[in-house]
Amino acid sequence: MDSITATDARTLVLTRTLNAPIELVFEAWSDPKHLVRWWGPKDFTLPHCEQDFRVGGAYRFCMRAPDGSDHWVRGAYTHIKHPTRLVFTWLREDGAGDIWCDTVVAITLEQRGAITLLTLEQTTFATVAHCEEHAIGWGECLDRMVVYATSMAMNQTQNPRS
Repeated sequence: MDSITATDARTLVLTRTLNAPIELVFEAWSDPKHLVRWWGPKDFTLPHCEQDFRVGGAYRFCMRAPDGSDHWVRGAYTHIKHPTRLVFTWLREDGAGDIWCDTVVAITLEQRGAITLLTLEQTTFATVAHCEEHAIGWGECLDRMVVYATSMAMNQTQNPRS
């Protein structure tokens, strides 16, 4: 039975290297005007993006799939250390608003020269199948973030703030 599988098999860890400074990467996580540009798996949109980015603040997002189906997630920020770490609860809702996934996501950012190393850890899924499903979604989401953060960094280099 999946629900009694070892915790390691139900913990998701993904990393990405971004050609962007840590401040820009953190900003991409902390501001809805950026989130709507990259959040969600490939070809998804984010038509609903509420975010109160502070410890104890809540968020609620609707990810819309290419087929038009909506995927709701909500939670609260439990830890924010600018610009290196943020931790939030992750509550996935079904069509009736009932929670089918209740986990915690930790994002760690590390500046390494001109690049930023991002590590996402999400734990602990009820089943291995839920973990594997989220690995695909988060993988595509983080790939979109890499492209967006790189674009932000290039724009900042070409148009420095005065």
